[in-house]
Amino acid sequence: MKSLLKYFVLLFCLHFIEGAQLFRCDYTYNKQVKGWLKHIIIPANWYDARLRCALEGAVLASPTSIKMKNAMVGFVNVSGNEESFYEVFTGIHATFAPGAYMTVEGKPLSKIPQVWAPNEPDNKEDKESCLTLNSNGELADVSCSTTRPYVCYRSADSITRTNDCGTVDPEYRLDTRTNSCYKFHTVAKNFTRAFFTCYAEGGYLAIINSETEATVLRELFARYPGGHMQGNFWKDVAFIGFHDWGERWDFRSIHGKTLTETGYGTFSGGEPNNFSPGEQCGAIYRSGKLDDLWCDRPAAFICEKDPDYPDVCRAEVDEQ
Repeated sequence: MKSLLKYFVLLFCLHFIEGAQLFRCDYTYNKQVKGWLKHIIIPANWYDARLRCALEGAVLASPTSIKMKNAMVGFVNVSGNEESFYEVFTGIHATFAPGAYMTVEGKPLSKIPQVWAPNEPDNKEDKESCLTLNSNGELADVSCSTTRPYVCYRSADSITRTNDCGTVDPEYRLDTRTNSCYKFHTVAKNFTRAFFTCYAEGGYLAIINSETEATVLRELFARYPGGHMQGNFWKDVAFIGFHDWGERWDFRSIHGKTLTETGYGTFSGGEPNNFSPGEQCGAIYRSGKLDDLWCDRPAAFICEKDPDYPDVCRAEVDEQ
């Protein structure tokens, strides 16, 4: 009986450990910081850096310990030759109130080991509310609207587990009719920000490849009546993944194929019409038929994700 009990305890522990250590393969597990790290070398402003990390299931990393600082500095030292590449954004900010610095997880600056760069912090022109970390392990305050590389971090202690869509985001659901995962975003964004959101989540604005997939999206849309969406925007249409690519009426998917090549190009009656010039972006009505929509106006949107992308890896952890 005791042996059987030990077996089930061991089985449970192994399952828990494996679930805790599964995450996207574009992150690397670091045993020192007990979590996953990803260095993003394309500079972004602090707000976009924070958002991308969050959408990927992580947080914008902060040097909250000597081990974390050393890991982050290791990335800075190999970043490049431009001056801005010798530092990365941290998750430490005072965007809610001047001087009230804390990490994105809420840890105050007073509880973080600090070594400041020469003449820092100086809050130049009263506009520097975000902190960077340089190759010497020193902090500096800079404007949040400037751009820097950054590091995303996901703790191995995170509760949410990777699901059958290969993501920790529970709102992605696999549809066996298409073998794709979908997420309906009710928080309206313009086309550019919608594209950014899907990309960061490991997917893309949904591309309809068949009548069956059009039905899948129509059924998905029906789950979100207008009354369940907050904000003042048109709630009977949602962005999906096609665009005219700067050539009027030449609508193609965001992956470059014509709508005929993608397998579905059924527009609603009278569409596309480029009503009030500027309708260059692709959308879907609740009917499942297509529409051209203003790119700069906010709308709901649908993301699609391959359940096998990005690949999910298991960390090799020596001690538990």
